[in-house]
Amino acid sequence: MGSTRSAERAGDLLTGWVDRLPPRLRRFLPRDLVGFAILGAFTLSVDLALLVLLRHTTRLPLPVAVSVAYLTAFGLNFVLNRTVNFRSHAPVGPQVLRYALVACGDYLLTVGVSSGLAALGLDFRVARLAASFTVAVFTYTASRWWVFRDRPTPAVAALEEAVAGHSTM
Repeated sequence: MGSTRSAERAGDLLTGWVDRLPPRLRRFLPRDLVGFAILGAFTLSVDLALLVLLRHTTRLPLPVAVSVAYLTAFGLNFVLNRTVNFRSHAPVGPQVLRYALVACGDYLLTVGVSSGLAALGLDFRVARLAASFTVAVFTYTASRWWVFRDRPTPAVAALEEAVAGHSTM
């Protein structure tokens, strides 16, 4: 119970200032969006710092180092968003599965948007930046209304039940 209170206090410290914004602005800038952005920037920093550390202190091939850093940051982002930002108390197992599916969607969107825009003549760096914004919108939306939702909507619950029923046959 103490760790739950600590996580909620951390979330309040992170995003409490949003409550002091004018009401019109708060409507477009909810606390969980601000928290999601701050935690995303933090875990991206962890990802990059760990990647640099691994490259300077090990002989791991780049793809392995990138994977270790990314997966570490991915796990940290899940834990922080679940506890500090979205304050979810739903069972963790289904959330991990949904989060992993969102990560797969992130990857596909990143590759697709980056490649598509570059093929249309946009510089690859600008294309990758545009893909990052697309992925951020997708990930926030999926996290808020699907991954960390404590109680799924009836339609989502029925779909998850149907999928679970097919996998046991």
